Amino acid sequence: MIGNITKRSGAAPAGVIIAGVILLLACRPAASEPALWLAKGPKATIYLFGTIHVLKKDAAWESRAIAQALAQSQELWLEIPDPGDTKEAQTLTEQLGFDPQHPLSAKLPAPVLAHLDAAAKAVGMQQGEKTLEPMRPWLASVALENALLVHAGYDPGGGVEPQLLRRAVAAGKPVRGFESMAEQLHFFADMAPALELQMLENTLQDFDKGALEIDALADAWMRGDDAGITHAIVDEVRKPFPALYRTLFVERNEAWAAAIAEMLQGSGVRFVAVGAAHLAGPDSVQAALKRRGIAVERVGAAD
Repeated sequence: MIGNITKRSGAAPAGVIIAGVILLLACRPAASEPALWLAKGPKATIYLFGTIHVLKKDAAWESRAIAQALAQSQELWLEIPDPGDTKEAQTLTEQLGFDPQHPLSAKLPAPVLAHLDAAAKAVGMQQGEKTLEPMRPWLASVALENALLVHAGYDPGGGVEPQLLRRAVAAGKPVRGFESMAEQLHFFADMAPALELQMLENTLQDFDKGALEIDALADAWMRGDDAGITHAIVDEVRKPFPALYRTLFVERNEAWAAAIAEMLQGSGVRFVAVGAAHLAGPDSVQAALKRRGIAVERVGAAD
């Protein structure tokens, strides 16, 4: 889902809530390791791996099946080719996420502003809402989610994608991306103002149980519990934000499936790693591939 963004407030980089806003997999009984999928063409093999954008320090997630798939693969595909490019993230966030001429205090009712202030202080923002004041509502929501992750003991810079990227670079393997960081940030920056405010208020409504939900999500991902992740991420966007769901999931999954289908007409082995929510639910990448007549199998724990 969306790459990390760096905020002018000095908070740690945030994984936008497509995962994590985005933190962040088709119903199947819980396995014992993160889900891995396989699609094959006449001469090509594509591994599909659902990632989580944040992990606790030193979390052990790599199974034997995942290690073998990585070793066999000749290319790594991520949502964006360099999710750790903080310089680009900083520049784009300044352009798209800040609006000091129209501060949050001018957009939010007093009770919501007070709730935001209390929530920000609860996760370590000493100045509370003032830290978020110049941000657009979508970025304030992301910043609050990210601060909650850090407060709960997660490392926004220690997710699966940076680890995969480092290994691919060290092995001299090409790293490709389906999208650019600018495209990903525009998914949020181009939202209607009313939807931005709804997104922030929804974040506040769920804030008190946020840490427990993050732990449950991370546990479900580690166990390959696809139904659990569908409920925790996909449904949490699909139900309250149908338009945003179509933009963030349906349309992107279809585009990625089309690209993967084209790869399968060639040759070689590729490892595709995207946010786990994109390999979940009724509009997943696997579902889009199956509509194109491409079989996708679960591998790993069941083998």
